[in-house]
Amino acid sequence: MYEELKQKFFDTFHRSAQYLFSAPGRTEIGGNHTDHQLGRVLAGAVSLETVAAVAENGEDVIRVLSEGYPLCEIRLDDLAVRPEEFGTTAALIRGVAAGTGLKKGFDACVCSTVLPGSGLSSSAAFEVLLGTIASHLSGAGLNAVEIAQLGQKVENEYFGKPCGLMDQMASSVGGIITIDFAAPDRPVVEHLDFDFAACGHALCIIDSGADHADLTDEYAAIPREMKAVAAVFGKQVLREVDEDAFFARLGEVRAAAGDRAVLRAMHFFADNRRVTEQVAALRAGDFDAFLRLVNESGRSSWLYLQNVVPTGATAHQELAAALALAAKLLGGRGACRVHGGGFAGTIQAFVPLDLLESFRAGMEAVFGAGSCHVLSIRPEGGILLEEVEA
Repeated sequence: MYEELKQKFFDTFHRSAQYLFSAPGRTEIGGNHTDHQLGRVLAGAVSLETVAAVAENGEDVIRVLSEGYPLCEIRLDDLAVRPEEFGTTAALIRGVAAGTGLKKGFDACVCSTVLPGSGLSSSAAFEVLLGTIASHLSGAGLNAVEIAQLGQKVENEYFGKPCGLMDQMASSVGGIITIDFAAPDRPVVEHLDFDFAACGHALCIIDSGADHADLTDEYAAIPREMKAVAAVFGKQVLREVDEDAFFARLGEVRAAAGDRAVLRAMHFFADNRRVTEQVAALRAGDFDAFLRLVNESGRSSWLYLQNVVPTGATAHQELAAALALAAKLLGGRGACRVHGGGFAGTIQAFVPLDLLESFRAGMEAVFGAGSCHVLSIRPEGGILLEEVEA
């Protein structure tokens, strides 16, 4: 793929690339919709990646050709937020250039094995990739955490999508990490050295075939409703709310914020605590306890967080169908849960190796060939892969 990308760069821009950069997709392992409430998460960078062949162009212009998309051009003297660009590649490029103070234009060809809508966060991988490129070319020298924070800021302000910081952080830092966002400007990031295969399980992501398009309102409602609960206590986010106080004033909270918001808050309190328990289980080598917690998180997401079925959907409940089939194929072993934002995209499963082939065959018979991805954890985050000598 790398050599083909460099050839694509040459064919497009009629000169050789100077650099090759890469950023991985991510998988959320624990903490579903906890990050935007300044909670805890458990996540990992995966072996699928977004890669760019890059060369400076000596102009005040950034040109990016992403596979499957038209050439995108952004001028460095025009980096203000444009609401009409919300949801576009141009918005992400403009925001990253602004955030790094980039003064050098560059050309780039980008390709990716992190498929859009896959639940592996192709947007975060692209943001981290751009941040890594811009930090290198501008001399800003941003570290992995700063690049992740920039990516979140760009997605919030330039792309127009409310999101937490987990996706960008997992892609930028690499490996398996647990993150505590209690102090959002100084998130506490800890690495975990763990091999799922050594415990006899494969990490699988199954694409349900449902698209994330037109679901922004569904995603936005989750942090909005959680914050509505926090507001009853005079707080901004649920991490600042005492759980005992929440249950003591449950009737008042229901009246003020509504029952779905209350259920989503219950999910936050439990899943935030589960992350700590998952980390402890992995560090103790208690994989059975870890799997139990994954299943508990999945049930909580479905019942309380309610991010498996889009509001009002009846004929199309792809994630629910995928979870039901995965549980059937696992037969009480392993674990499965909704993956990432939910409502569409993917589910996650930890599959015993002796069941892997039958599990994959069973899922792909229903959801299509190639829908079950067997992943490995990538130790590196966003990186410069190659620099061509001048």
